[in-house]
Amino acid sequence: MDLRLAGKTAVVTGGSKGIGLEVVRQLIDEGVRVVSGSRSITAELKETGAIAVSADLSTPDGPKQLIDEALTALGGIDILVNNAGIGDHAGLVQGVVNNVLTLPDSAWEQSFNVNFYSALRTSRAAMPSLIERDGVIVNVSSVGARLPGVGPADYNIAKTALNGLTKALAEQFGPQGVRAIGISPGPVSTGVWEDPDGFVGQLAKAQGVDRHDFADQFLANLGASTGRVSTPEEVARLIVFAVSPNNITGTDYLIDGGAVKTA
Repeated sequence: MDLRLAGKTAVVTGGSKGIGLEVVRQLIDEGVRVVSGSRSITAELKETGAIAVSADLSTPDGPKQLIDEALTALGGIDILVNNAGIGDHAGLVQGVVNNVLTLPDSAWEQSFNVNFYSALRTSRAAMPSLIERDGVIVNVSSVGARLPGVGPADYNIAKTALNGLTKALAEQFGPQGVRAIGISPGPVSTGVWEDPDGFVGQLAKAQGVDRHDFADQFLANLGASTGRVSTPEEVARLIVFAVSPNNITGTDYLIDGGAVKTA
């Protein structure tokens, strides 16, 4: 299928690995020129041919730095994928083992900086160009936004705020030609799920159980109808479709294997 993306330009945050890296690859395969911003620049990202920009998007100045460099390199921005998130896996574990009474303010602030403010500031910096080009924003959220009582609470609530931002962007800038869409994955076979020192691995170690057994039980408790986690490629395909020319805006798409049962 021709998604009519050839010749367009894109900024993808958090493109050094996982979902973001696969989004970069698939956009380039569609003929899109891509700038990717992240704290680290991996060999895998370099191999894609994307323009890699090192920037800490959790800081107040990082998003503008990224967008300024992207505008210089690309001339304008048609697509923004706010994928940067997660941050430190140990921070996610902290959000699980603590509740809202015991989780310190510093954890909440860091989670919101990484998972909410990075997207807000990047969207704000890119908006003039997106308006000029009838652009589109995709905010990569999480199934956790619909399950805020399940830890890590700070991460899930930051993603809930991100979903609200998506709605606000769609409403406020839709009349000017800009679309905003949310994508909410459940568990994905990235380092968060699979690395021994990732989020699941650290939780398993803290409880003194085998990582694979813990992951299997975690997925069973989540209730995914498909009985498996999603792949980065599957999530990226949904994102790339969302940014293709269409009339979708202001909504949030789950890709969670059927874990969320409500309509």
